[in-house]
Order: sequence, then C-alpha cells, then structure tokens
Amino acid sequence: MKPIPNPIDKIVGAKVRASRLLAGLSQEKLGSAVGVSFQQVQKYENGANRISASRLQKIAEALNAPLSSFFDVGISSEQIEPSKLDELNALSNEFLSTADGIRFLRAFNAVSDPKTRKSIVDLVVALAASGKLEATETMHIRPAA
Repeated sequence: MKPIPNPIDKIVGAKVRASRLLAGLSQEKLGSAVGVSFQQVQKYENGANRISASRLQKIAEALNAPLSSFFDVGISSEQIEPSKLDELNALSNEFLSTADGIRFLRAFNAVSDPKTRKSIVDLVVALAASGKLEATETMHIRPAA
C-alpha cells in the first residue's frame, strides 16, 4: 500500500513548485542547484517526499525566496480536508504550468492595494460566472469577502 503524503508536505511542495515556476527554473536546474535529481524535486513538489530543513533552506536560497514563504501560518493537518487540498493543488499546478498563469500571478502580486486586488478577484469571478464556463465549474467559486 502506497503511503498517503502528509497534507503539510503537499502544501510546502506546492509552494516550492510555484516559487520555482515564478523563478523560471526547471526541476532539473533547481535539483542541480540544491544537489538532488530532478526526480527528487518532483517528489518534493508532489509532497511524496518530505523536505528536510537544511534542504528547504538550500531551495529557498536557490529560488531567492524567504524560507517562511513555504509555510502557511496556523495551518495544521487536522484543518485540511484532503479532497479540497487535492483540488487546490490540481488547480494551482494547472494554473502555474501555463505562461498566462505565471504572467497573471506576477501582475497580481505587483498590485499592492487591497481594494484593487479584491476588485480584480471579483472581476475574474464575475467573468467565470457569466457563462464563459460551465455552471458546474463555477459553483465552488465564491466572491472575495
């Protein structure tokens, strides 16, 4: 029986993947920079293998990212519903695997005003709900609070 990855390891791995894609590095280049194979980077990003503290520090340095950026404050394994985590990971991996996704994320992160960020999210949610997508695809999308 295959062990189930820890939800926290999956979150950290997804954040490593997002940071790597934003930095424009391949799994092979990141692996080379931190002394592991690209297959090991894949396992880290999927949450299949845990990342040691020292390796995560090397990854953060290679990606020019603060170590703290790989963690969600106040999250515990008990708070994460596995099906929701899998859905979020799939959505973020799909989004970040496209040039438009990376371009959108970079532009969105450059917007510092909270009201403007909320307006952007509300606009995207409204466009998604306007019939451009199947109704079942937008049912889980909620307006920003």
